Amino acid sequence: MSTIRKAIIPVAGFGTRFLPATKAMPKEMLPIIDKPVIQYVVEEAVASGIQEIILVTNWAKRSVEDHFDDNHELESWLRKQKKIRALEQVKNISSMAKFVYVRQKGPYGNATPILNCEHLIGDEPFAVLFGDEVMTGKLPRLAQMVQTFEKYGDPVLAAIHTDDKGTEKYGIIDPAAEVEKNVYQLKGVVEKPGPKKAPSRLASIGAYVLTPDIFSAIRKTKRGHGGELVLLDAIFFLMKKRPAYARLIQGDYYDTGSKIGWLEANVKLALEREDMREGVKRMLKGLK
Repeated sequence: MSTIRKAIIPVAGFGTRFLPATKAMPKEMLPIIDKPVIQYVVEEAVASGIQEIILVTNWAKRSVEDHFDDNHELESWLRKQKKIRALEQVKNISSMAKFVYVRQKGPYGNATPILNCEHLIGDEPFAVLFGDEVMTGKLPRLAQMVQTFEKYGDPVLAAIHTDDKGTEKYGIIDPAAEVEKNVYQLKGVVEKPGPKKAPSRLASIGAYVLTPDIFSAIRKTKRGHGGELVLLDAIFFLMKKRPAYARLIQGDYYDTGSKIGWLEANVKLALEREDMREGVKRMLKGLK
């Protein structure tokens, strides 16, 4: 059984990169084929041993909460229509894990939703996954990170390989040392440094395994640009007392919060499905 039982998934953002589609619909509910993005993220957590999912929402994210709730009327209709496969798919969504919902309160920034969950985490380590990133592969991203955490017992960040353009888009890992294959002790993370100043070609992405002392670190962290309370800043503050590590993740990464990343996820994941592969190939061949 995994040592990490709980995962926080912040889903309170505005989704401005997808306006106007996200004016009335959360970006986390945008579909990748026939499942919303947020379901892929939750399934990754559950496949990594997570038992309790804490979704940090706001007033506009009711549909996210509804998606993971029971829908007895729909289930009854599917049962009467003998749509058994669809019925099982719908019922499984709400039974994957224990779901808890917290409304985000506090200053802008991605550390705020973490602090909002302190009373639910207590004194145990936990995971954080962002609701607009999807990774696929043989072993879930979070499961790989938990392996590293169980060996070292200190905070773990997820990292992927990137190129020169990626150094202008992501925070770039500054490694102190490669302590084993695909695992780096952190010196820091440099925010979008560009190719000339980037200390590596390892990009930090939105997944973490954290220890409960992160909460006091967040409270002591000064707000950054625009008054944001930033999780990475809190991790750096914590690194004054303990090491932190980056795990290079094996798998395919999709930034589904961007239009191209979302489109790429739809096409590639459709090509992996037997019921869609040939049709998608024909469609792509027909494009000029």
